[in-house]
Amino acid sequence: MLSTLVALAAPAPAHAAFPELSKAQKAEIAKLDPKYQQWLREVQFLITDVELDAFLELPKDYQRDAFIERFWRTRDQFPDTATNEFRERWYELMEEVQRRFGSIDTEVAKLVMLNGEPSGILEVENCSLLQDLQIWFYDGSLQVHFDFFLIFYRYQETGPWQLWRASQGIERIAETFSAEGDARRAIQSGSFFREIRIRCQEGDIIAAAINWVLNQDLEFESLLARMKETPEGLDPEWVATFNSYSTDLEEGAKTLPAELAVEYPGRRQSRTLMQGLLTVPVAAAAKAELGNARSYNFVLNGEILLDDALFDNFRYKFDLPATEVRGDTLPLVFERYLRPGDYKLILKLEDINGQAFYRTERELAVPSVDGAPPQPADKETARILEEANAAIHNGDTTLQIVDPQREILTGYVRFDTLSTGEYDKVTFALDGEPVLSRRRPPYTVELDLGQIPRARTLSVTGYDAEGEEIARDEMLLNAGGSRFSIDLVEPRKGRTYTDSLRAEAQVETPEGVKPERVEFFLNETKVATLYQEPWIQPIVLPEEEFVAYVRAVAYLPDGNFTEDLVFVNAPDYQEEIDVQYVELYATVLDRNNRPISGLSERDFLPIENGVEQQIARFEIVDNLPIHAGVLLDISGSMDESLEATQKAALQFYQQIVQPKDRASLMTFNDRPTLSVKFTNEVDKLAGGLAGLKAERGTALYDSIIFALYYFNGIKGQRALLVLSDGKDESSKFSFEDTLDYARRAGVTIYTIALRDDVAHKRLSKLAEETGGRAFFVEEPSALSGVYDTIQKELRSRYLVAYQSNNSSGEKGFRTVELKVLEDGLEAKTIRGYYP
Repeated sequence: MLSTLVALAAPAPAHAAFPELSKAQKAEIAKLDPKYQQWLREVQFLITDVELDAFLELPKDYQRDAFIERFWRTRDQFPDTATNEFRERWYELMEEVQRRFGSIDTEVAKLVMLNGEPSGILEVENCSLLQDLQIWFYDGSLQVHFDFFLIFYRYQETGPWQLWRASQGIERIAETFSAEGDARRAIQSGSFFREIRIRCQEGDIIAAAINWVLNQDLEFESLLARMKETPEGLDPEWVATFNSYSTDLEEGAKTLPAELAVEYPGRRQSRTLMQGLLTVPVAAAAKAELGNARSYNFVLNGEILLDDALFDNFRYKFDLPATEVRGDTLPLVFERYLRPGDYKLILKLEDINGQAFYRTERELAVPSVDGAPPQPADKETARILEEANAAIHNGDTTLQIVDPQREILTGYVRFDTLSTGEYDKVTFALDGEPVLSRRRPPYTVELDLGQIPRARTLSVTGYDAEGEEIARDEMLLNAGGSRFSIDLVEPRKGRTYTDSLRAEAQVETPEGVKPERVEFFLNETKVATLYQEPWIQPIVLPEEEFVAYVRAVAYLPDGNFTEDLVFVNAPDYQEEIDVQYVELYATVLDRNNRPISGLSERDFLPIENGVEQQIARFEIVDNLPIHAGVLLDISGSMDESLEATQKAALQFYQQIVQPKDRASLMTFNDRPTLSVKFTNEVDKLAGGLAGLKAERGTALYDSIIFALYYFNGIKGQRALLVLSDGKDESSKFSFEDTLDYARRAGVTIYTIALRDDVAHKRLSKLAEETGGRAFFVEEPSALSGVYDTIQKELRSRYLVAYQSNNSSGEKGFRTVELKVLEDGLEAKTIRGYYP
């Protein structure tokens, strides 16, 4: 694409496209390789001041190449596709501008490229009044959201194209396009537009365009300013993130003594594990002291170059409690998987507390580790990390459950696996209970998952002849499309570790979202923060550590998080007890059904199966993220009330959705439809509400199960609003199926009935059992008040959590009551759960 553009347009200095640049900036651009000057010219209308300054400050070409790649990626609205549609569209527009107007460095080019393809273009031909005129009509654009015209003209056939403005008046058009005296007389007599209609083809369109521009008067310039604003990328903060990965040091930076050892202790399929250990003398590191806490804190930035181009970059943060330091050095471990070959490694380590830096560059000759890994060069490093490296999977033995490619899994389902290596036995387990073992391939299992799509966990484990686990995989069935989870693959539960262990996590995020970071904890001490895959971190253990646990926490860019925990180093005599951790999201109402705030932990008492429980966690959740789904009835009986229902639902979205929240829209008649996936963009939700048509019958129970299924895999505050005006007519699931599924889902359900013949008792039962409320409204106009009540309740909740003291192992339904000890108050929460 670039070569095509260069062939069309003669090279020009990039600073010619930026007349407002300072002399220093122009001088910096002039120093650049011509290919970077050309790129700046091509993105002159896109690049922000912050991005331009950052680009000009980069000292090396591989950094500039990485910047350009990230520049386009941050503007890609569909990052999961193979191509960058935004970049392709930009260069296609650029070629079109070059073809039509002869230059990409003009105001005309800027207007066209920033506002995108027009709805229509009229080129005026064979008209003695108007020559070399183009009228562009936009039915809204990327910059403004209403109809407008742009009129481009030129004096001569080879002259530059210009934008015609309202301030130039009609006379300027005539002077420009015709020297005929009758044209001037026509303008002066007020018959200019009549002459256009008579003498020019498409005269009405031309007259309408000129009139539109004239009618804008002085507002036309402010409108143009909006059309020419430099748009932000989808991630306006990306430059700061990009800069944070830099390995460059400022001149005169304070130095930090450190040593680097690089080993290759294993592989993963065709890639070799490169393991780096940075050791910093304790005496040279600065401590942070806050209250009784003392710690050493470091940030490591790394770059790996292949053939002088950036192949990989990474960032780690290490937090080491001063009380848990072993010996005279601080060990900082990082890992990357690389194909065999020659690379260059660049590292910058920052001591956050001492503002001191260590920087090194090293050539890497990454070997192919086909058999036993090469002998380590550093014996002490090998000793410290021996246990952690023993858990490295080399790819010779792998097990992977094949996705059955069905969104909802019910009835009998066959599961296949992909496997490499040899196994003495392969065992399948469903929800932790073994169901089948096979001694030889193919390793397959057929399971009856029941008729209701419940969330289930299927695992497969391969063992060697000594009964040691050598490969494993796990899949959450019926997880819905919005699952956000982290699972610790290593360390193994119940294992004993002395010097080190290997923490390895697998992260699953909603479609189109990537993790912002993963934090690893040893007990409650954060030891490392990773900002990129692989989510693997060797951890050096403190001395004399007995019972411990490793915790991994994954964060999304909006602040939502999820975690997993594995206990290790448990004494032989300690029995493993599966303790159920129960979270109750509760709304407290007074006798007038008004939400009550300001209560404390001592005001609540959880009771399970009649037995009092001890509160382990209490929190007021007015600012915790909410996932709210609206299930909207669009059956034929909703025809008269649909418009009011749409407006009320939109108002609810506008009130409830804050940056950390997510909302979705599901509609149903004789079958359910997911109209808008979970999002925090109200415009998308509004788009899903627009254009709905009321028709066909009502499958209420099927649709509620479908909606609850969509919440599978989502943790935290979850609420489903069900609005219907009719009885169930065609569901294959019964009310009892739906109630049982709702109890298992743990989603708060609010039901809203619009007509007398709706099954009030059943809808009320669904709401009461899940901690919600049931509403009946006689007129659709009352929906606005109902939605307002619901959103206020969701913002006035308490989180009361306890560890169940029921260790019976029974899988039946357990009843739950959350008592409020103050008279006249009632807590609305789930009535029970299935362990």
